[in-house]
Amino acid sequence: MQTCIIETISEFKKWRAALRQDQTLGLVPTMGALHSGHGYLIESARRECARLVVSLFVNPLQFAPGEDYATYPRDLESDLAFCTGRGVDILFAPGEQEMYPRPQRTFANVEVLSDGLCGQFRPGHFRGVATVVLKLLNIVGPDRAYFGEKDAQQLALVRRMVMDLNLSVEIVPIPIVRGEDGLAYSSRNQHLTPEQRKVASALYRALQAADRMASVVEDPTQVKEAGLAVLRQEPLIRVEYVEVVDPEEMQPVERISGPVRIVGAIWIGSTRLIDNVLSEGMGKTLRPGENKMRRK
Repeated sequence: MQTCIIETISEFKKWRAALRQDQTLGLVPTMGALHSGHGYLIESARRECARLVVSLFVNPLQFAPGEDYATYPRDLESDLAFCTGRGVDILFAPGEQEMYPRPQRTFANVEVLSDGLCGQFRPGHFRGVATVVLKLLNIVGPDRAYFGEKDAQQLALVRRMVMDLNLSVEIVPIPIVRGEDGLAYSSRNQHLTPEQRKVASALYRALQAADRMASVVEDPTQVKEAGLAVLRQEPLIRVEYVEVVDPEEMQPVERISGPVRIVGAIWIGSTRLIDNVLSEGMGKTLRPGENKMRRK
């Protein structure tokens, strides 16, 4: 089955209106440059939903001046083939003028959850994320929307927005997909040189070291130091942050008394990478499926 591409909101709404009410509609929001991580989201959604939409929109609102909006990978033909090979019904690919026909005056902002971590280093980023996700949920009207756990802060923020605004959609988290060396799949990985690609896996090793430390101590400072010690061994890496946070509020914890999210962001050259692990802490039990990881 060839995936159908729709580029306007009006045309998409006509397609949406023609669906039977008993058909579960899934949405996988993306910015394109689709890879194995997206593939796992799409495959998960395809198993659970009668009809499936993948959105493709490089959202200018979430890029600060000087970030890589202009150079963000774009290959519509390749992404369409990727979706066709995985049974996607619709690739919704609106342009910037379609999504923002006038200067945007209305924004979604999730307080507290967007303040630290990536929010601290990318001012306005999560306001842009929340705004475009809210627009997509309103346009597509999915029963379920699928988000990867690699962007843990984004996932927590979207979940909270859906809860606070009483949106009629189920947010489905999907485990991180990694290469054999542990590096999480990301559209930005393609910017890495072969040498940088070898070094990049240190981020996951650092998070694993921090996770091991969290299993024997309650002090988050010691946990962070265990991760930073790994990263300091790689001169090509510039650390932006390593932090131990509450999994729902994404705020730093003073003591590890239960499950925590250990998160990190680094730069290798001009490429920024993020990753995280959900740690059990000192023998605490996680909810089923929370620490699963998919390798490819």
